[in-house]
Amino acid sequence: MMTLDEAHEWSANLAPGAGRALFDRLPNVLYFAKDSQLRLMAGNKGFVARCGKSSEAEIIGHTDLELFPLELAEKYRQDDLQLLATGKPISGIVELFPDHLGEPEWFVTDKIPLYDRNGKVAGLCGMVRSYEGARIELQGYLDLRAITQYLKENYAEQISNDDLAKIVGLSTRHLERRFRETFKTSIHQYLIRLRILKSCDYLANSAMSVTEIAIHVGFYDHSAFSRRFREMVGVSPAEYRKRLKNP
Repeated sequence: MMTLDEAHEWSANLAPGAGRALFDRLPNVLYFAKDSQLRLMAGNKGFVARCGKSSEAEIIGHTDLELFPLELAEKYRQDDLQLLATGKPISGIVELFPDHLGEPEWFVTDKIPLYDRNGKVAGLCGMVRSYEGARIELQGYLDLRAITQYLKENYAEQISNDDLAKIVGLSTRHLERRFRETFKTSIHQYLIRLRILKSCDYLANSAMSVTEIAIHVGFYDHSAFSRRFREMVGVSPAEYRKRLKNP
């Protein structure tokens, strides 16, 4: 795991103007910075608290997927990837973000790229501010909340889109379209990501074998699980577990 000193060294290598000390003193503004791998490298006190942590060191090196609910983290990730790919700032993103109690609330986020001294995009930083009255823009998340909750509780089961559509009273085709528009991914891919995230927890906190974990989270083929895991995490399940034991 990356240390706070290493994260500060990363920040120091950015081009002038990328400083962040001021943001600890701004009221009602959450500040964060990420590297090109979308790992958090900085966060002011307000942001750290919204992550449910007590110090900046506790968030360093972690991704949104490790700190926030999947349906929120996936949206943050898609916006971050767009910014890194284009190098263009994104302003006025109206989105759900945990409030001081950890409950989703409406906020507006602005993100800009960070450049190294050679002019290459090295990451991004952003500000998150409370934004009242944005319920209409984010109604899609609320409309599908029953679906995401069901997937969280039954991720290891065989789940059909037809059954999910019945939960919210939509046709299957309408649900699939609404889900993709809202979460920028298909229901199937969302479920796969959820299973992989759950498997990370078992790899870190259980003595189950990789094969046992694969079956436990809903994969019925060890090779398929390992392939999906590597696609999402960047290493094999065995390598992930080894890194946790030997940071």
